[in-house]
Amino acid sequence: MLTTLNATAMGAGLIPGLGLADSRAICPHLLTAPASPEKDAVSLLALARWSSRYSPSLNVEGDDGLWLDVSGVLHLFGGARALLTDMAMRFARLGFSARLALAETLGGAHALARFAPSSPILVPQGKIKEALALLPVEALRLADDITRLLKQLGLKRIGQLYDLPRASLERRFHSREVAEAVLHRLDQAHGKREERRTPLLPTLDYAARLPFPEPLITYDGVVAALDHLAEQLCEALTLARRGARRVRLTIYRADGTSAKIETSLSAPSREPSHLARLFEDRVSAIDVGFGVDLMALAALATEPLLPVQTAFAKSEDRGRPEPLIDRLASRLSGSAVRRLVPYASHVPERAQNTLPALAGSALWPEQGTSTPPRPVLLFAEPEPLVVLAEIPEGPPARFTWRHVTRRVVKAKGPERIAPEWWLELREMRGKPRDYYCIEDEDGRRYWVFRAGLYQEAAKDLPSWYLHGVFG
Repeated sequence: MLTTLNATAMGAGLIPGLGLADSRAICPHLLTAPASPEKDAVSLLALARWSSRYSPSLNVEGDDGLWLDVSGVLHLFGGARALLTDMAMRFARLGFSARLALAETLGGAHALARFAPSSPILVPQGKIKEALALLPVEALRLADDITRLLKQLGLKRIGQLYDLPRASLERRFHSREVAEAVLHRLDQAHGKREERRTPLLPTLDYAARLPFPEPLITYDGVVAALDHLAEQLCEALTLARRGARRVRLTIYRADGTSAKIETSLSAPSREPSHLARLFEDRVSAIDVGFGVDLMALAALATEPLLPVQTAFAKSEDRGRPEPLIDRLASRLSGSAVRRLVPYASHVPERAQNTLPALAGSALWPEQGTSTPPRPVLLFAEPEPLVVLAEIPEGPPARFTWRHVTRRVVKAKGPERIAPEWWLELREMRGKPRDYYCIEDEDGRRYWVFRAGLYQEAAKDLPSWYLHGVFG
């Protein structure tokens, strides 16, 4: 049985549903190929994704159709007529013959695309009722048995249903369900009832799109378009007082294929130069093929980002680490770059941890005036010392570290840090610590501590360790 025909076969008198033997009797030179509905469905889905160059809200319609909501994007293509012309040209370039219609309702556009005598067709706003009047009742997407019943009653055109009183339809059809189905489809086509559709792609609140009259074939052109898209996206984010945390760049090629690049940010940002720079290195690796028809930049995840007061003098503006972290993560992958984050512990070596850099920026507590100073360099593991000190609680007077003996000229402390008794720690960490800030005769400053107390030294004496050095 024939399922799909080209224009030449239909011109020879063949119709879908005709048996193969009868078809060959009508057209002896008929060329056939096995039908593959599964492959057709995959191809239609790929074509729908490619069609997102015209609208982010779209999906497949049946086995051989697409629907697109182009509200608000017509100006990007020079108007409705220019959009239809461009769409017909690009479908033909891909090898498809398409019937196109643009109307104010989904049901109306569906009917005109499949049953109107010409294509493409554009229906002005408010003229959908007149445009559908001469179409057959099959255009209303009714069940076959309902369509046959309408024809038996002499109702062959959609316009013939307009003058019938709604109350009399149920008596005509002898079924309330049939009458409701006809009225439901008719109201959908006229826009009197809402018709909900689920788009193929999720609707994004913050996105920028840039179509090109002619395909871009150079890397420089793609980068320039990327800068323009980043500015558009950041303008929308600024108005919403939000910053992007995850961004996706989609490049649509002229051959119907597309490429996507996603990147995450360590902190919310709406700086166009920063967003564009994250993609520049990776865009160079994309094969543009026969050219790029459209580019889209979308913020997939955002966070609140309030305005901040900038410094009046450039010298007062301190560099932030987030741009560097984002670039490294974009090149090396997010899991390869890690950053320090605070951890709830008063034991110095346990007061921080590492997480992937893109997990989010950590707010470190500010150093208060009442908090004892901490060294710039803190060792991962305290290093043992040989110390000469006054007992039981005197600071070091002399110490040996890494085989070098140093004399202490200044000392401040102690600062006692008790062990975390609720955790199973090693023997050294299970003792109370007395920390001292000391300075040797060369002006170098160190952060040392005594683990244990002489009063409690029944079996072993307290030990001394160097935990960090000051700048």
